Amino acid sequence: MHHPRGLYLLFTVEMWERFSYYGMRALLVLYLTAEFLNGGLGFSDQSASLLYGIFTGLVYFTPLIGGYIADTYIGQRKAIVIGSVLMILGHLSLASMQNSAALYTGLTLLILGNGMFKPNISVMVGDLYPDGDSRIDSAFTIFYMGINLGSFFAPLLTGWLAVHYGYRYGFLAAASGLMLGLVNYLLLQKKYLGEVGLRPGKQVLKDENALEQTALTKAEKQRIWAIVILTAFAIAFFAGYEQAGCSMTIFTERYTDRTCLGYDVPTAWFQSINPLFILALAPLMTIMWGRLDSKGKTVTIPQKMGMGLILLGLGFVLMNIAVYQRGGDVDTLPDTAYKASMWFIVFTYLLHTIGELCLSPIGLSMVSRLAPVKFASLFMGVWLASSAIANFLAGYLSSFVQNSGFLEIYYALAVTGIVLGLFLLCLNRTLLRLGNGKL
Repeated sequence: MHHPRGLYLLFTVEMWERFSYYGMRALLVLYLTAEFLNGGLGFSDQSASLLYGIFTGLVYFTPLIGGYIADTYIGQRKAIVIGSVLMILGHLSLASMQNSAALYTGLTLLILGNGMFKPNISVMVGDLYPDGDSRIDSAFTIFYMGINLGSFFAPLLTGWLAVHYGYRYGFLAAASGLMLGLVNYLLLQKKYLGEVGLRPGKQVLKDENALEQTALTKAEKQRIWAIVILTAFAIAFFAGYEQAGCSMTIFTERYTDRTCLGYDVPTAWFQSINPLFILALAPLMTIMWGRLDSKGKTVTIPQKMGMGLILLGLGFVLMNIAVYQRGGDVDTLPDTAYKASMWFIVFTYLLHTIGELCLSPIGLSMVSRLAPVKFASLFMGVWLASSAIANFLAGYLSSFVQNSGFLEIYYALAVTGIVLGLFLLCLNRTLLRLGNGKL
């Protein structure tokens, strides 16, 4: 299937941006909780988890603001440049000094930069295609593979640098990835993107005499309700999924046997398992959805998302088994007790990855299909804001591990994922009506 060359440019830019983000994210909790003499800041597990939740939550909340600014004032192209520069400065701040001032300055810049970057590059992918183009789902899947190509290599490099040279060099590597992406974007945008993203969305509609229809139609309002409802279920998914960066990282670091062929695998490397599975499975799932469509057995977006939630819950069933393998809740045992097999972590990530592929790229496509044109970036920001709330919840839940233990948290996540997934499957027909045939 032929796609515009601009898709592959945006694929590359997003790949490097995600390289920088996930390279930093793989180190953040480890950096916060490591002792000062070991290159860290000496935070408690609870404080580190809460900060992780606040940071990642704001990372996904600020796209609401960045989307509005791009739609109203500057267009997506300029927003991406501004966002990239801010994030580069954020990584450099984290790398500059080992203290709280550099930490909070760096995290603030990363939050603001991501808000300008993230919703607007996704909107530009959709704008490469005319309305109703059947290639858009596969385009977002290709784009999503770019995200995960960057997030696969990033923890491997930044984790290795952190172990052998210190956290500072891991953060510098993250900054370098963003610089490469920005240079590539500046050199090739005019050639491959044409007019896409140059003007604010509202200006484009005004020029096309479409802005006169200021009131939303009944169908548009119904589609907005479909976005809101599906976004609410996405929050539940990502609250569990984002345990990968906090509670599951702590569990992997302290309570998992990470020895493989005589080598002690760095904890940060486990953050590469998810994107590796995505790169392997995304093409297969795309083929599977396509074959089902061709046979008249189309799986709707609500059905896909429902399956994703169920798979999330099953992953946490495995994590509970891992805790039991160690002899019970880890908080009641010393660090020297028997450690769980790392294969529980690997297979949990496998289930969560398949669940993610049923939900996350499908969500980007869903917003592109359903959102009113004049609010395209804003509603892409709304979708990303679901991850903001989810990340707040993820960090909040992880902060309870120190007092309540892993079993209670993972049991609650397992039950919640499975029950909500089944409920969403039951809502399929209602959501199809609200989506006016676009789900």
